[in-house]
Amino acid sequence: MSLAPVHDLERLRIDRDAAPRRPWLLWTVLALLVAAGVVVYPRARAFIAERQAPEVEIARATQVVAAAGGSTDLPVLVATGYVVARHSSEVGVKVGGRLARLKFEEGTRVRKGEVMAEIEHADIDAQLEASRRAVAEADAQLVQAIASRDEDTRSFDRQRALMKDGITTDAALTAAQAAAAVSAARVKSAEAAIASARARVRVTEEALENTNVRAPFDGVVIKKRAEVGETVSPFGVQGQSSREGGAIATIADLGELEVQTEVSENSVAKLTPAMPAEVKLQAYQEQIFKGRLRQIFPSADRAKAIVEVRVTILNADDHVKPEMTASVTFQEKRVAEKGARAAADPVPQNVAPVVLIPKRTVTEQGGQTIVWVVTGGTAARRPVKLGRERLDQVEAASGVIPGEALILNPPPSLTDRGPVRVKGK
Repeated sequence: MSLAPVHDLERLRIDRDAAPRRPWLLWTVLALLVAAGVVVYPRARAFIAERQAPEVEIARATQVVAAAGGSTDLPVLVATGYVVARHSSEVGVKVGGRLARLKFEEGTRVRKGEVMAEIEHADIDAQLEASRRAVAEADAQLVQAIASRDEDTRSFDRQRALMKDGITTDAALTAAQAAAAVSAARVKSAEAAIASARARVRVTEEALENTNVRAPFDGVVIKKRAEVGETVSPFGVQGQSSREGGAIATIADLGELEVQTEVSENSVAKLTPAMPAEVKLQAYQEQIFKGRLRQIFPSADRAKAIVEVRVTILNADDHVKPEMTASVTFQEKRVAEKGARAAADPVPQNVAPVVLIPKRTVTEQGGQTIVWVVTGGTAARRPVKLGRERLDQVEAASGVIPGEALILNPPPSLTDRGPVRVKGK
């Protein structure tokens, strides 16, 4: 055994600048990763479960409350449409020209025959003046012709008297007779000229009247289509498509408003003439107007499989305006009989509200009628008791609260209290 040289031991040194070892750092990082996993895992699992949840479409349960004079068991069909005036007109011009005056704005009330606008007519005024002067000239010519006829008639009478006495000749008598006949013809010609001149006056006056645009009936201007200085024509002006057919305004009789709506061919059989209805405006949901089915159009739209229907609004007020969106609830015909009895009976009858749900939300499971109610992203199975059917809806006597979201056409993959994704959200 040999001993190390002393000079080798002297080369040994302690490196005081080297970083100290930290074995606890690795364990800290691992702990943080585990903690992050604990926090993120449930959320990731919930996100994945939500993405795997079935996508469903929902509809709300609605409540029907009896209105004044009505009953909750009456609605049989609901349709949407727009308010229109039964009598409306695109008021146009009869002759082309430049608008000189407009006597209306939107909202102006007009009476039948009232002048709404005038077209420049200086040229027609000049023609009318010339026609009237022609009448005056024809009148003067008639006076001259009558005076000449009278003179020639007297001359002819004198010649006949002289002929009896044998003083004159046959030639003189014949000449006097011819002159009297010519004068009588000139009188007739002058009278015809007067009639012709007066006819030209009437034609010019009619042309002048055609420069006035008059209201065809009592109503309200709901659209202004022209301004003073614009050139208009009975057939419209090129480049001005808004003025179709030369229309300068649209007027409507707001005293008779109705809802223009469309009903599926499959539902038309449920409608009857003069069927009562309730009308609601989208702008005023709390106000109900009385309506009556006025017309079912005689033809259908085969492309859409719908039939147009018109419902008269019986008690329209200032809130009802053309082109507003409205919904119509058609009611059973016996509403009139019940309404008459209610009017005769001073004691009001309290009728419980009815909850309606779409038929497509109802399904059978285990011999039980159920619906699926969506709450907070989960679907719950709920038994229901059904009442009368109303076309595509059915009364829910129990099990459903108005406003609850129900799944339409529930898929078989649904589980009670399981997650679902609502379409469109």
